[in-house]
Amino acid sequence: MVKISHRLAQVAGLVPEGSRLADVGTDHGYVPIWLLQQGRIPSAIAMDVNQGPLLRARENRDRYGFQDVMVLRLSNGLEKLRPGEADTVLIAGMGGPLMIRILSEGRRNAEGVSSWVLQPQSEIPSVRRYLIEHDFKIVDEIMLTDEGKYYMAMKAVPGKEPGWNETEYLFGKILLRQKHPVLWDFLEKEKKLYHKILKQLDETDQSGTERYREVTGYLKELDRAMDYYRK
Repeated sequence: MVKISHRLAQVAGLVPEGSRLADVGTDHGYVPIWLLQQGRIPSAIAMDVNQGPLLRARENRDRYGFQDVMVLRLSNGLEKLRPGEADTVLIAGMGGPLMIRILSEGRRNAEGVSSWVLQPQSEIPSVRRYLIEHDFKIVDEIMLTDEGKYYMAMKAVPGKEPGWNETEYLFGKILLRQKHPVLWDFLEKEKKLYHKILKQLDETDQSGTERYREVTGYLKELDRAMDYYRK
């Protein structure tokens, strides 16, 4: 059995059972292989923009005997995905701006996709905002720690979901309403860190700077997020 990290196992758990998967940025192909071994998916298209990772994915696919159900494609984002080929698209382990570009440029190729599993490594609020503003509905969010780092992933489906506020874009509407314990831990650590930063700015007489306004604004958002847990 192929082994994947705790982070990737949790992200893979968001993939709906029985869906045909398109894994964008597949790297070694471990996630689709793991899902195939678990019997959670019937087939996978593993795509990467670089030839090297695809060669490693091919070796792994062949080692575990999934040649008939796992296709490999050299593809820039969703460029080589054909409409109707996949039910679920998984994009994990890349920065938020790149993820948004892949979503924007590949929407036409992804006709027929009913769910999107996304695990951005940066600018997560921007990804949430893009989804909500472009007719996606976020239906699930998870947050976890792996080797001391915080990770967040989400599942989105086609649909409209207006009414998100800034705090929910920053920290996740579903996570906040679930009163997720990992998010609470993150909020507490952020609050301590940013109070320390604020103290340093006060000590160096920077109270009128843009940085000071950013820090105080973020601390207010942290307080608003914590209020969800007190309801």
